[in-house]
Amino acid sequence: MPAPTHGAVVVGVGSSAEDLQLVRTAAGEAAAHDRPLHLLHAFNWAAALESFSVSGPRAAAEELLEQAGRVAAETAPTLPVTDEIVEGDPIEALVRASDSAFLLAVGDGGMAGCPECVPADAPSVQLAARAGCPVLVARTEPPPQGPLLVGFDGSESSRATLAYAFDCAEGRGSRLLAIRVTEPGHDADGDDGLLDEAVARYAARHPRVAVECHTIRGDPGAVLVEQSRSAQVALVGARGDEPLRGMLGAVSQTLLYHSPAPVIVVRGLDPDDEDGS
Repeated sequence: MPAPTHGAVVVGVGSSAEDLQLVRTAAGEAAAHDRPLHLLHAFNWAAALESFSVSGPRAAAEELLEQAGRVAAETAPTLPVTDEIVEGDPIEALVRASDSAFLLAVGDGGMAGCPECVPADAPSVQLAARAGCPVLVARTEPPPQGPLLVGFDGSESSRATLAYAFDCAEGRGSRLLAIRVTEPGHDADGDDGLLDEAVARYAARHPRVAVECHTIRGDPGAVLVEQSRSAQVALVGARGDEPLRGMLGAVSQTLLYHSPAPVIVVRGLDPDDEDGS
């Protein structure tokens, strides 16, 4: 029987050493939200059958999860941790798990260190576009202990993202930096206070969160990437005012490709849920 993933932070554990930093990041996120951690590894039977012994690759997968479990225990000693090996394609397995997960955590495959790369078919990009819950895309290097950065554009999707960001900041005991970017030529008359009003609404429900908000004129993706350089994590809605599953907007893609900080693409949340969960 598959291990339960309902309400858990699910981590896609591959076979690279970079995945151990992913486990550390995901364990910290699970502890901040008081959620269990579930380690998921997709086992490729086709590749195993081509080897001299099927038991060899299977044993290696089990050892990988044991090592990941030790890393999680070092990061958050009281965190409940389960693991699971499934057969089949890793992306499809993680998409299925996302339907009942609180958060899906995956590595970025090194794309943040390749400014020229725009890998639309990268697993992390596909998962950020298809998952049924928020997706954390971790980086290979630990982030600075800066604020949580959240992008806001006034859409219903970004309101759900802002609510989720407040929840993240409170769980981490961190301050929140909310940024609204208006493009040059955009007529901002009448909505100068849009961000302030939205922040005030959620700040009232999270009085312990220190929050700073700014409206900046410029290219949204470029501004948020620059702001993310000092952030411990950047949060953005999957697709602004078109929050359709299976799609990513230009800003979320830019952050995925170029932000040095871990990125949480917020999707699968009800914009009318004021707690962001």
